[in-house]
Amino acid sequence: MNSIFFLVHFSWVAVVIAILIPTLTSSASAATPPETQLNELNPHPNPLQFPTQPADVKIQGTVAISLSQAVELAQRNNRQLQVARLELERTRSALREAQAALLPNIDLSSSVTNSGNGFTRSSSPSSTSSNSQAQVNYNLYTSGNRQASIRAAEEQVRVNELNLESSSLEINLNVTTQYYDLQAADELVRINQSAVGNSQESLREAQARLEAGLGTQFDVLQAQVNLANAQQELTNALSQQRIVRRQFAALLSLPQSVDISAADPVDLAGIWQPTLEETIIQAFQNRPELQQFLAQRNISEQQRRQALSQIGPQLGLSGSYSLLDRFKDGISVSDGYSVGLQASLNLFDGGVARARAAQSRANIAIAETQFAGQRDQIRFDVEQFYSQLRASLENVQTSTLALEQARESRRLARIRVQAGVGTQTDLISAENDLTRAEGNRVTAILDYNRALANLQRSATSRTTR
Repeated sequence: MNSIFFLVHFSWVAVVIAILIPTLTSSASAATPPETQLNELNPHPNPLQFPTQPADVKIQGTVAISLSQAVELAQRNNRQLQVARLELERTRSALREAQAALLPNIDLSSSVTNSGNGFTRSSSPSSTSSNSQAQVNYNLYTSGNRQASIRAAEEQVRVNELNLESSSLEINLNVTTQYYDLQAADELVRINQSAVGNSQESLREAQARLEAGLGTQFDVLQAQVNLANAQQELTNALSQQRIVRRQFAALLSLPQSVDISAADPVDLAGIWQPTLEETIIQAFQNRPELQQFLAQRNISEQQRRQALSQIGPQLGLSGSYSLLDRFKDGISVSDGYSVGLQASLNLFDGGVARARAAQSRANIAIAETQFAGQRDQIRFDVEQFYSQLRASLENVQTSTLALEQARESRRLARIRVQAGVGTQTDLISAENDLTRAEGNRVTAILDYNRALANLQRSATSRTTR
C-alpha cells in the first residue's frame, strides 16, 4: 500500500510541476508599493473619526498590493484583531487583580483634630491632637478560593491568547480568499475586455466581407449581437470588480480615499505535501479552538472550587499599630498595637454554594461536548478541503488543455471564415468557447488556491507558519 500511495502522490506532484512550467495567463501585475507607501494605507489613528465631506470619501487612486502585503496590513489594522488584542490585555489585568490576593492589604491613616468647648468668654482653651494608624490584613486560609480564582484568571488569559491566535488565523484566511476573489474579478475584467476586442475584430471583418460582396448582412448582425453581449458582460465584470475592491478595502481597514488591486499574478500558490491522515493529526495538534475548549473546561473547574470554598473555613490575620499625641499637654507620644486572628465558617447558606458548583459541573460537561464536536468538525474540514484541493488540481490540468484547444479552435475558425469555407456562427462559437476556457482556467487555479488556504488554516498553527 505504501508503494502505491507513493506512486500516486509522486504522479500528483509531477502534474503540479508540469502545470507550473507554462506561463500562466494573468493580468499584467503592477509594481508593489514600498514599505513607506504601504504605511500610507494605514487608517486614521482616531477610530471615532468619520468623513463629513464628499471629497473625504472620493477615491483618489488605486494601489496594487501583493498578498503578503495584504496580510501584513490586515494583521496591523483589522478591527477584529484589535478588539481581540484589547480583550487579551483586559484579562491580563484581571489576572494581576486575582494575584493581588497573595499579598496582604496595608492601610495607613492619619488625622489631626482641634477641639474646644465653644466660642464664649468662659470657654477653655482648645487642644490639638494627632492620631496615626497602620493596619495589616491578610487571609491565611480561604478553603482554596484564592488559588482557584488565580487559576481561573490564568486560564482566561489562555483562552484569550488562543482567541487572538484563532482570530489571526481567520483573518489571514479571509484576506487570502478575498485576495483570490480580487484576482478573479480582475481576471474576469481582462477576459471580457479580450472578448470585446475579439468581437470588435470579428465585426470589422464581417463588415469588410459584406462590402466586398463575400459576406451577408446576417453575418454582420450576428457579430453585432455578439459584441453587444460581450460589452454587457464587461460592464457586469467592472461592477463586480468595484464591489470586490471595496469589500477588500473594508477588511484591511484602509483609508476612505484609497482603492486597491491585486499585484500578484494568478498562479498556483504551492503544493500540500502531507497525506490526508498526517494532515488530520496535524490539525488536531495545532488548532487553537480545541485548546480553547480545554481551557474553558479548566475555568469551569476552578469556578466549581470557588463555589465550594464559600462553605469551607476562612482564616484571617490582622494587625495594627497606632500613635496618639496631644500637643502641648506635657505628655509624650503614646502608642499601641493589636494583633488578631479571625476564623469563620458558613454553617448554612441555603444550598447556594452547592448549586453554583452544580452549574460549574454542567459547564464542564458542555465544554467537553463542544470539544468533541469541534474535533469532528476539524476532521471534516480537513477531509473536505483536501478533496477539493485534489479535484481543483485535476481541473487546472484539464482547463489548461482545454484553453490551448480553444485557442487553436478559434484560430482555425477565423482562417476558415477568411477562406470562405467557414461561417460566422462557427467563429462566434469558437470565440465564446475561448472566453469560457480562459475563465474556467482562472477559476480552477483560484479554486485550488482557496482550497490550499483553507487546508493550511485547518491544519497549521500560526506560530509554525
